[in-house]
Amino acid sequence: MENELVELVMIDTREKMARAIEHVKGEFSAVRTGRASSTLVEGLLVDYYGTETPLRQLANFSVPEPRLLVVSPFDKGAVTAIEKAISNADLGLTPSNDGQVIRLGFPALTEERRKSFVKIVRTKAEEGKVALRGVRRHARQELEVLEKEHGLSSDELDRLEKVLDKMTHDEVAQVDVLLAHKEQELLEV
Repeated sequence: MENELVELVMIDTREKMARAIEHVKGEFSAVRTGRASSTLVEGLLVDYYGTETPLRQLANFSVPEPRLLVVSPFDKGAVTAIEKAISNADLGLTPSNDGQVIRLGFPALTEERRKSFVKIVRTKAEEGKVALRGVRRHARQELEVLEKEHGLSSDELDRLEKVLDKMTHDEVAQVDVLLAHKEQELLEV
C-alpha cells in the first residue's frame, strides 16, 4: 500500500513537471523572433459568422520565406474577418490579402526590440522554474503526509526527497537550455 502511494505521488510529480515544461515551451513559441511562425496568430479569435473561433480552426498556415507567413482560409468568405482579427491583435504585423490568402510580412527586429523580448523570455523561464519548484514542494507535502499517516520511514522520505530534488534540478536545467536556445534565436540577426 505504502509503495503504491509513493509511486502515485512520484508519477503525478513527473507528469506535472512535464506539463510545466510544455507550458514554458508554449510561452517561448509565442514570443516573436523575426522569423515567420504560425504560433503567433493561430490562437487568435476570429468573429466567424457571430462565433469567436480560433484562427487555427479556420485556416492553414505556410511559411514560403523566412519572414513571410501565408494564412489560407478554408472559407474564402472569412478572409476579411481573419484580416480584421490579425489587425486588431496589435502584433506589429500588417496583413495584406488578395481575396484568397492573407500574407503577413514579419519585419526585422530592432536591437532594442530583441533585448526587450529577451527580458520577456527570461521572465517566462523564471516563472517556469517557480512552477517546477511549486510542484516539488507539493510532492514533498504529500510525502510528509504519507510519513505521518501511512508509516513511511524517515529514511525513505529522505531518499525520496533527494529523488525529487534531482528531478527538479534536471527540469530546471531543461528550462535553462530552452532559454539559452530562445535567447540565441532572438539575438540572431
